[in-house]
Amino acid sequence: MSVSSNTVHTVLGPVPAEELGVVAVHEALLSVVPGAEYAFDVTLDRAGIFETLAAKLRDFRAHGGGTVVDSTGMFHGRDVRLYEALSRATGVHLVASTGQGPEELVGGYFLTPQTNPPTPWPAEKFADLFTKEITEGMVVPRVERRGAAGLVAVAATREGMTATDESLFRGAARTALSAGVAVSLRHGDDAVHDLGVVLDEKLPADRVVVGGLDRRDAAESGAPLEVARRGAYVALDHVGTEDEAHLGDAERAALVGDLVSAGFGDRVLLSSGATGVAKGHAGNDLPYSHVLTTFVPRLKAQGLSDEDARRILVANPRALLSVR
Repeated sequence: MSVSSNTVHTVLGPVPAEELGVVAVHEALLSVVPGAEYAFDVTLDRAGIFETLAAKLRDFRAHGGGTVVDSTGMFHGRDVRLYEALSRATGVHLVASTGQGPEELVGGYFLTPQTNPPTPWPAEKFADLFTKEITEGMVVPRVERRGAAGLVAVAATREGMTATDESLFRGAARTALSAGVAVSLRHGDDAVHDLGVVLDEKLPADRVVVGGLDRRDAAESGAPLEVARRGAYVALDHVGTEDEAHLGDAERAALVGDLVSAGFGDRVLLSSGATGVAKGHAGNDLPYSHVLTTFVPRLKAQGLSDEDARRILVANPRALLSVR
């Protein structure tokens, strides 16, 4: 599938990057814990799921949103046909992702030893799996391939990167190099180390976004500034979450100000990590519009310029998601 350098893979096909508008870069549409669809107490009412998601996407658009990135990867409820219908019905561009992780949520097939003595699935096999979802289209299980994935999303084990996580990260980096998309990574216990793994594959830093940098442990370690210094994008993607594990919005806003003041306004991305519909877990029920309705006004009240706000909401995600 040949795509020019200023286009982005959406579920309805390539879209000129300048048409994305305001982008929510780290959200979830339908999020299903692997296996939950088989649980006796979990229902998947397709019509109800569609209506719930459509209402949330229309709200996002009504508040100025243009594009939502579903960064959940494979096997977590991703439903390409549903997303196609939602995009057509709401006018919101939807970018879906390939990728997997962390290890505890990787399917047993991908944990089956491939060698003797046993080793994790090699990075090259993950790269082949992910690359085909971009060059041939995302898999609709046992049916067909449809629209191309727009990025590779991988996550490391919270307590620290495992050998399987490392294979996933290296496979994601190789996919990004060959297919021209970006890598979205959620770090384990050391964001700078985990970024280093994908950079070790010679992937340019500006093709990487590190999520979860508004986790308190990451912020207090200085990771956001160091990630930006290395040239990768800093995603503060729990906007609206107020708990012990994360910065509150007041602290997030201060962190945005610090990054912009340090000259890294071109490396900041914002999102809420909202879950449109969650099955098998609690999810995060914030509206996709939360950043626009609540957090951006806070940033502007503390002095963020309109130009910097537009850079963070529009220009930065456009650059990240453009295929090149």
